[in-house]
Amino acid sequence: MHILLIVVEHMRDKAKTRKMVVTYVVHLVRWLIIIATLALAGCVTVGPDYVKPELDVPANWNRLDQANSETKAAATGDLSRWWLALNDPLLSGLIDDALQASPDLRSAKARLREARARGAVASAGLYPAVTASGSARRNRSSEELGGGSTQNLFRADFDAQWELDLFGGVRRGIEATRADVESSVASLENTRVSLVAETAQNYVEVRTLQLRLGIARDNLVSQTETLQLTDWRAQAGLVSSQDVDQARSNREQTRARIPGLEISLAEAEHRLEVLLGKTPGTLQGRLAVAGELPSVPMQIAVGIPAETLRQRPDVRAAERKLAAETARIGAAEAARYPSFSISGSIGFEALTVGALGSSGAATSSLLAGITAPIFNAGKLRNQVVIQDAVREQALVAYEQSVLTALQEVENALVAFSRNRESSEALTNAAESARNAARSARQRYSAGLIDFQSVLDTERTVLSVEDSLASTRANQVAALIRLYKALGGGWSPQNQPGATEKVKS
Repeated sequence: MHILLIVVEHMRDKAKTRKMVVTYVVHLVRWLIIIATLALAGCVTVGPDYVKPELDVPANWNRLDQANSETKAAATGDLSRWWLALNDPLLSGLIDDALQASPDLRSAKARLREARARGAVASAGLYPAVTASGSARRNRSSEELGGGSTQNLFRADFDAQWELDLFGGVRRGIEATRADVESSVASLENTRVSLVAETAQNYVEVRTLQLRLGIARDNLVSQTETLQLTDWRAQAGLVSSQDVDQARSNREQTRARIPGLEISLAEAEHRLEVLLGKTPGTLQGRLAVAGELPSVPMQIAVGIPAETLRQRPDVRAAERKLAAETARIGAAEAARYPSFSISGSIGFEALTVGALGSSGAATSSLLAGITAPIFNAGKLRNQVVIQDAVREQALVAYEQSVLTALQEVENALVAFSRNRESSEALTNAAESARNAARSARQRYSAGLIDFQSVLDTERTVLSVEDSLASTRANQVAALIRLYKALGGGWSPQNQPGATEKVKS
């Protein structure tokens, strides 16, 4: 590099030499362009051209008619921020935090940057590679043969190499990397969809455990009052100590449930914190006050299957992966054909640094070469077979992603509607159980019934209320799964190639 700087400095004042260098460069580039144009005129692109598979999907959801009237097949609208419909500001804030700092999302973004860089590397194969070099050598001959003379040799060269893409191998590689980039974009959006749904699911789990913990503590208070009642009646000689022991056993069993729920609550909070890229304990203050479960919208539009497949980024990612693997068949096929290359160089060679700038020191060369595979024991042919098998695997994976998408929506529809029915039934059951427990305590206090009836009603209250809390949570969780299954959490607008051929 130091030598090149000396050469450039020395040539700065020599207009004639600069003109000569420019002339040589122009001639070299001109010949490269002429040869490349003639060669590329007969270029072909081997390998199959990609065609998106047509998907034969049902016109409507199979389970939609079994859902209640709140679920309908109208247009879904914008699902990019579906969680706002749950009307829970804290949940919305947590999801925004997750979208900013989630490790999963950061990793997906890094994979996208990698895919884009690989695409740029592949595209570079279409252009010549130009390098500059310089060298200095000092030789001293032996006194016997050369009289002990010393000779210096200085060189400065500019070289260009270009492998012609006559059979489209490089172009197929570029086509594959572009599809890889689009697949990575879709995978990033799929990570966003999963992240939003997981954040909402973990938040619902935290709220559910807080709700169940509150139910257990309320029942503990009620059962403590029952224990006091039986203790007073035993002291008055109205009942035996057996009633006291049964009441105490019932209360202690309820008290034993609380530590387990507290452990589960702490673990759920920690999972939520790690999901958001935060250290355990960071969200404790924000989640300390127990809140209600997110509200369920009055109406939910699920669209039609074809719309869901266009919305789902994982389906898009699988389809783009199939396109990439199809293009790579052409790249593997092109390796079986001859390859042509062009190289040329201009330079200067002299015995002194000062002489490098003279017209007599100039050198140039131009070379065209061909390389053809003759015998490789079927290696290249089997590379094509291997890539075709990889393409078929990608096709199966794409078809499987479509079936999985349809299955997840159908499952979520059933779970959402059935959990709503269970929630309504358990709400009525819980109200009746509480009324029965109050009546049983009053009648027991009046000596009209035995204590077993009180025990049964109190246990029923705890069981039904706990089941109601879990069922309500399951309904919200089913709604979250439904939004995720519909591809909610991102917008397909302005995404390259977002439209997909489907039959409905």
